[in-house]
Amino acid sequence: MTTHATPTTQTITTPTTPTTRTSHPTHLFEPTDLAGIPLANRLVMAPMTRNRATADGVPTPLMATYYAQRAAAGLIVAEAATPNAVGRTYPNITALHTDAHEAGWRQVTEAVRARGGRMFLQLQHGGRVGHPDTSGLTPLAPSPVPLPDGIHTAAGHLPAPVPRELTPDEIAATVADFAAAARRAVAAGFEGVEVHSANGYLLHQFLAGNTNRRTDAYGGPVAHRIRFTMEVVRAVAEAIGPERVGVRLSPGLTVNGIEEGDTEAIYPALVAELRSVGPLAYLHVVYANPSDPVFRAIRAAWPGTLIANPVLPDGPLAAEPVHAAADRLLAAGADLIALGRPFLANPDLVTRLRTGAPLNPVRDAYLMYVGGPEGYTDYPTLPAAGAAG
Repeated sequence: MTTHATPTTQTITTPTTPTTRTSHPTHLFEPTDLAGIPLANRLVMAPMTRNRATADGVPTPLMATYYAQRAAAGLIVAEAATPNAVGRTYPNITALHTDAHEAGWRQVTEAVRARGGRMFLQLQHGGRVGHPDTSGLTPLAPSPVPLPDGIHTAAGHLPAPVPRELTPDEIAATVADFAAAARRAVAAGFEGVEVHSANGYLLHQFLAGNTNRRTDAYGGPVAHRIRFTMEVVRAVAEAIGPERVGVRLSPGLTVNGIEEGDTEAIYPALVAELRSVGPLAYLHVVYANPSDPVFRAIRAAWPGTLIANPVLPDGPLAAEPVHAAADRLLAAGADLIALGRPFLANPDLVTRLRTGAPLNPVRDAYLMYVGGPEGYTDYPTLPAAGAAG
């Protein structure tokens, strides 16, 4: 999450005719299968928090429009939804622990399904990434270690509070909340859920040495630190079936003040345990680098579908570099490619990448995290592709 600045308005131009991309073999646009779910291509719209829900976390009709515009993706993983109130991170993020949340998400899945799209929902608990000004509650975390750089709230950027250490009973209750949210997700029309064990949120906080200072069965050696993630994944798999469950990982990522300390030990152990749950739908590796030893070890150890999110350059993106980054990961063994910013700014991204057409730039970052259609549902599509929504 970034500190918000004053919004600016940019004029985005779109070519009248798609160009042809440089021709070379690729599997990016081939149909494929995900745990029995047919996908039109290997492109995944990555989960991206965009703060367009109501203050209570209910998805809005505007969100249904946004996701339906991007239904040409082989798979959409919808933005993080919290499984309980204390897990909220930022203002106007989505949740899934009430009937109203479930009904709001149902209008989203129905809109996407009407366009032929497929959706999973990411489930995320913020842990120490939260604030009483947002949730009304003191954040809970593995240990009482605060977020170092503060957090954005409705009142602005504030110092992060010291979280309260989860008790064993609260850990068990949180696991149950994830399972209940997964059942609601399926009832709301999602194909499945992605358990978020990445990006410095609660499950990742249990994995990392600097945020997990516990001395009980959930802290200390790697086998203990992966326990909470495994309990959540097992409970969710038991609730909705392992074939409906994906897991997101971010080995070595330091976002939200995370310092794992022993990345090379954590992820082989975690992947080995994940294999024991059953045939999960997928693993999703964030900022995947095909030359990274940990990524290669995950690919070698994981027998199922691997989604990889490539590292893309900052600044304006172009179709050929994005396509090349995707192809490198496919060549390294990835099965599906997750993209974030390109899908945000290009509702017709599949067509643009297929034809080599220029990509819309992402507008001012402020527009990513405020309510309303600007910088959200008003990105233009290619005339040849037709209106996307």
